[in-house]
Amino acid sequence: MKAIKETGHVLTAALDPSDSVGVIDSYFPDASFFTEFERFDRHAEKERRRGAGMDYVAICSPNYLHDAHIRFALRNHAHAICEKPLVLNSWNLDALSELEQEGSRRIYALLQLRVHPAIVALRERYRDAPGITEVDVAYITSRGRWYHRSWKGDVSKSGGIATNIGVHFFDMLGWIFGEQRESEVHVHRPDCAAGLLHLERARVRWFLSVNEEHLPEEPRRNGQRTYRSITMGGEEVEFSERMTDLHTESYREILAGRGFGVKDARQSIEIAQGIRNATPVRAPDRQHPFCASL
Repeated sequence: MKAIKETGHVLTAALDPSDSVGVIDSYFPDASFFTEFERFDRHAEKERRRGAGMDYVAICSPNYLHDAHIRFALRNHAHAICEKPLVLNSWNLDALSELEQEGSRRIYALLQLRVHPAIVALRERYRDAPGITEVDVAYITSRGRWYHRSWKGDVSKSGGIATNIGVHFFDMLGWIFGEQRESEVHVHRPDCAAGLLHLERARVRWFLSVNEEHLPEEPRRNGQRTYRSITMGGEEVEFSERMTDLHTESYREILAGRGFGVKDARQSIEIAQGIRNATPVRAPDRQHPFCASL
């Protein structure tokens, strides 16, 4: 809603199963609101038939519903703007591409790290770098018991931890270092996952967790519940600044016809899907250092 408002546009209708979304009053209090998809669908069709249809549908629903909601947007002659991941399984992208080609509306993926100035600079820096860059990624974002009871804790709905919190990093790294060559999974549990990813120009050791107990000692002592560390070639990469502006900047690019599409989103979905379906292997010499404490 912030991105829609800051780009000078209007949210005309919203759907949310929860009726406790008063935050909408801060942005678009006049938007029609629905808690049931069937009524929302009927409203969208009626508006379209009278010539007041939607131009864009912004999809922020649980991961497993993205495919259906993208199809809803295209059926209503609207562009789809969808949060990551577009789908859980890469083969569904082919069907979406066909639907997109049948009409005049596009599917846009929210790949917001790609518009971050620091990430853009890294891509330029490593585009022609010689050899293979060694990369370490650790991301721990503590979640309470609710997480595992919600759709996010259900692999069939979220795709698991590698999709739910890792797909952002996999997209960013693939964008910087090129195509996936090989993938090895060392740990895969409901609360954490780790592995080794070989890209065209990088070797990535990664560790993802939603378990507070996996936090390093210093951030835990300081009361932090989130920890993120990315090193490239032994240097720490910092891009915390301007993170709150990325959705707005992404919407500006999309509205100007320069957004990222199905093809751009494919690799990160394939990487996460491969991790989800892989059998973990023991590899003490190749695993991320955080694995040693598990």
